[in-house]
Amino acid sequence: MTKAEVVKKIKEEKLIVIVRGVAEDKLLPLCEALYAGGVRLVEVTFDMKGQVTPADTARYISALSKAFEGRMVIGAGTVVTSEQAKAALAGGARYLISPNTDKEIIDFASAHNLVSIPGAMTPTEIVTAYNFGADFVKLFPSDSLGLGYIKAVRAPLSNIPMLAVGGVNENNITDFLNIGISGVGVGSNIVKRDLIEKGDFEGITALAKEYTSKIK
Repeated sequence: MTKAEVVKKIKEEKLIVIVRGVAEDKLLPLCEALYAGGVRLVEVTFDMKGQVTPADTARYISALSKAFEGRMVIGAGTVVTSEQAKAALAGGARYLISPNTDKEIIDFASAHNLVSIPGAMTPTEIVTAYNFGADFVKLFPSDSLGLGYIKAVRAPLSNIPMLAVGGVNENNITDFLNIGISGVGVGSNIVKRDLIEKGDFEGITALAKEYTSKIK
């Protein structure tokens, strides 16, 4: 899949599900459940606590990329170091998502035809990230910023594709999309740890359907 195709996919699907801290043996059934719920984009995050190595995360991304080839597009999240960016590339990630804006990470993504999605909060940060070459700018944390803030920022910066991440749920997802956001990232509101621990993957599918049905 080319970079342009991944950008198009994100704009069409509008939902990236964030998978953070899920045990390796639960990843495949979790993603099957998400796929059954209509999810086509999954972000596997790097572990900043050091309990899971970048090499392990790359292995997870690789396993999912192969298992869901042609069905889902897998990316890497919380990419804040060059080591993580290289591991994500080695694992087959098609997009790199960060909580911050780092020109080195954006340049790396560009050099390897990966979609770059750095995080930003202020107008200056948003424009800086875009001028560095970001394909989308992740507004984070969206719930703290609020819909009013994001709408106001988007007015003069409507040329910049933005994703809302943080606090997006089934009740406000359409509010974010209605103010011109290109898409959203959703983590624990869909990937509920208690459902995974119980093996209730049908529950995960049901949650995913709530979001994808509202987008469609």
